[in-house]
Amino acid sequence: MSRYTRRAFGQAAAGAIGAFGAAPQLFAAADAKASPAAPLAVPDLPALGSRTPLVGNLAAGVLEEAARATPIVEECDVIVCGAGPAGIAAAINAARAGAKTRLLEVHGCLGGVWTAGALTWILDYANKPGLMAEIVRHLQQRHAVAHKGSVAYDVEQMKLLLEELVSAVGVCVQYHTRVVGAIKDDKNRLSVVVTESKSGRQAWRAKTFVDCTGDGDLAALAGCGFDYGSPDGGLAQPMSLMALLTGLNADEVTPFTRELAESGGWAGPKDRLKAEMEKGGNSPSYAKPTMFHLREDLFALMANHEYGVSSMDAGQMTAATMRARAEIHRLVNGLRGLGGVWSKVKIVATGEQIGVREGRRIRGLYEVSTNDLAIGARHKDAVCRVTFGIDVHSTDPTKTKGIEAKPVKSRPYDIPYRALVAKDVDGLLLAGRCISGDFIAHSSYRVTGNSVALGEAAGAAAAVSALAGTTPRETDFETIRPTWTKLQFAQAMKA
Repeated sequence: MSRYTRRAFGQAAAGAIGAFGAAPQLFAAADAKASPAAPLAVPDLPALGSRTPLVGNLAAGVLEEAARATPIVEECDVIVCGAGPAGIAAAINAARAGAKTRLLEVHGCLGGVWTAGALTWILDYANKPGLMAEIVRHLQQRHAVAHKGSVAYDVEQMKLLLEELVSAVGVCVQYHTRVVGAIKDDKNRLSVVVTESKSGRQAWRAKTFVDCTGDGDLAALAGCGFDYGSPDGGLAQPMSLMALLTGLNADEVTPFTRELAESGGWAGPKDRLKAEMEKGGNSPSYAKPTMFHLREDLFALMANHEYGVSSMDAGQMTAATMRARAEIHRLVNGLRGLGGVWSKVKIVATGEQIGVREGRRIRGLYEVSTNDLAIGARHKDAVCRVTFGIDVHSTDPTKTKGIEAKPVKSRPYDIPYRALVAKDVDGLLLAGRCISGDFIAHSSYRVTGNSVALGEAAGAAAAVSALAGTTPRETDFETIRPTWTKLQFAQAMKA
């Protein structure tokens, strides 16, 4: 297995600290008509559009930057970095538990792979109470969910719903903001994150942080150790770019569509769709292309694999995204050229963000292992019951372009709270696919229904530890459990 040592990133000077504001009340109800939170007023920032120019000496191809002061623009109880399924859940639960909460997101919408990635499909959600059930209930009320027993959702409705949910509980959101630095105090506790955005370089202080970036960016910046890729070469699972299609009649394309062709049958529709693509002159890079029915004539397509691409390299991800988008257009153009049921098919949109299955797996107090799956492990501090099986998309296209053989037969298993607590840095929790686990286990728990459950637990834990003045490592789960359970119960009572 590829093992990475801790990485130390740049340290920045700390500035003046503002006073804490009043925290939202526990169990604030989600109000679909709530107004978005007001933008943060920062009167001492430079005038709009102005920037302090870089001053430095160029030598040997390296820019040596001069020291500069970075303003600390906010102090709060909990900061969540990344607003995907895990980040949304963490921020909402932290706020509902009474913590002043800030959510930072690199894209221009909430939801991550659900929205910017146009995933349109939620896996391993059915046994998840609390926020996951609440989200599904809201989508059903908006007629934004298709297929009883599965969740295929409307992306635009999901974006709107998530913004309404975070606004209703007082979560402060800032979009278009990337975390680029992390600062620890002399006790190895994470205390400040540094971001870059249109607003320039900013610093944010909190008592507790939650890394929901997917790739574990915040944890790596803070110096946490992590693992990456498979044990036999360090290659990660391939990425996939999603596409939304229109111009199709659901009745006519039933044989090629998951959930329409045959109940619970995945292989048949995928194999028939691949055969159609090859008839149109293009063999997809993913051997099991999948088409999902969303509503009326709107469908989602997942037919692409980008092999050997690192989620930690922007250049590689850029090239992969461009290859993927070109392939999707070739596949759809080929289908349209067949005429018949495909004669009017066209692409509505491709994902703003290519779908990343695997990034860093941050080392925590407990590592979810392949053996946990094999024995169906149970834990006293369980925060999530995973029912999704092992699902390793091929890391080597010369062997297969589909799903790799499973090394063990998996059983439903628990993820303990300890897997969410960073091992190497205090004051930091993990949620989503960057939690502590091995390569095989990760292929199972990485799906988004589990990410929501993990985010809920991390959000509750972050609030409890922040308000108590302790760290997540110091906070026993039995101290967190009453708040976590009460939050889940409150949402269940609304159902």
